[in-house]
Amino acid sequence: MNIDVVILAAGQGSRMKSALPKVMHALAGKPMVQHVIDQARALGEVNLHLVIGHGAEQVRDALNGQSLQFAVQAEQLGTGHAVAQALPAVADDSLVLVLYGDVPLTRPETLQALLKIAAQGHLGLLTVELADPTGYGRIIRNPVGDVVAIVEHKDANDEQRAIAEVNTGIMALPAAYLHDWLPQLSNSNAQGEYYLTDVIAMAADTGVRVQAIQPDCEQEVQGVNNRAQLARLERWYQGQVADSLMAKGVTLADPARLDVRGELAVGQDISIDINCVFEGVVELGSNVRIGPNCLIRNSRIGADTLIEANTVIDGAIVEGASSIGPFARLRPGTELANGVKVGNFVETKKARIGEGSKVNHLSYVGDAVIGRDVNVGAGTITCNYDGVNKSLTEIGDGAFIGSNTALVAPVSVGAGATVGAGTTLTKPVADGELAVARSKQSNIRGWQRPVKRS
Repeated sequence: MNIDVVILAAGQGSRMKSALPKVMHALAGKPMVQHVIDQARALGEVNLHLVIGHGAEQVRDALNGQSLQFAVQAEQLGTGHAVAQALPAVADDSLVLVLYGDVPLTRPETLQALLKIAAQGHLGLLTVELADPTGYGRIIRNPVGDVVAIVEHKDANDEQRAIAEVNTGIMALPAAYLHDWLPQLSNSNAQGEYYLTDVIAMAADTGVRVQAIQPDCEQEVQGVNNRAQLARLERWYQGQVADSLMAKGVTLADPARLDVRGELAVGQDISIDINCVFEGVVELGSNVRIGPNCLIRNSRIGADTLIEANTVIDGAIVEGASSIGPFARLRPGTELANGVKVGNFVETKKARIGEGSKVNHLSYVGDAVIGRDVNVGAGTITCNYDGVNKSLTEIGDGAFIGSNTALVAPVSVGAGATVGAGTTLTKPVADGELAVARSKQSNIRGWQRPVKRS
């Protein structure tokens, strides 16, 4: 049976106080609506319909290329009206799962349970019990416990508002029911909107069973209406990630000061200090140690590597047993072989550095291939950009580059060669040669330092 997932993402989110559509605000590094899309895809082969409205083009552009069918809700006239915009593209014999672009953390297992109910010809409804249900639609049950209606908070009387079980809005049901019921919705209510929740009463009136289930935790169905709610949900999510990492044997100096905004794969006996951020796809080998305040993005860090404080690693591969930082920056295309040392205030970009080599202090190495056991002195730079093209610097095994050297690419330094401190190198250096290129020193006796005029 076909499954059509309808994701409602048309609201403005005025309480976010933002020009960005609400569903595009990020949680754990990706838009809330992308979380919902990914959870829907985890169900298997599904047809995805995204109902957009406010900021429609921004949403469409951000999600371009993801095999989504977009339906535009030009006027926001309620959830029932929103689902109706997608319904023409949904076949009668499908199952429909209704999700919300600002409810980002519902587990696929919970959604699968709803679809199982719908496959039996029933209406599956996700509810939750809240300590403070203010603002939510209340679940109304008959004397035998079946769900027969949902009353929105603004339309509820005092007795109904005392009910703690509330509607999440997430439901699954045969599409044929929606094709029949949605045209019958009325906007005769306090909001003047067409409520999707009114189909619950229609189901009860026509003898369709409404079977309610609840998620494992409240955060699974927590919607986001303002930045404070988004921040709280972010911290809850990161807490779950931290618990999972510690269960795998990672030591976290403070689980509350960790952010994983993507996928983090870990080996054994890893230690991570405070305020570290991981973005994209990151892999950490066993015995990696990471100091405080580091950012690692889309990189692979090999076993036994030490990353000192305040280091940024982006798009790099570190084979292992290396030492990086503090205050180092590895930019995309950096590849470090085993045992490489990249020290404080060193920046690399598109550089391959061989086993055992050292770039210890205050240097920039870009568009370069460096061999084994090379020592690059403090203040060294590869001058690889002429304003139009990037050129390559090559340094052979065992070479020694003196401090404050500028290597003007394209240029090569042979194996075992030495470049004297303060050299500006513009020509190749053969294996074993010494290269020195600097002005002759002159000392002037009796020189008088200028005095400031009064």
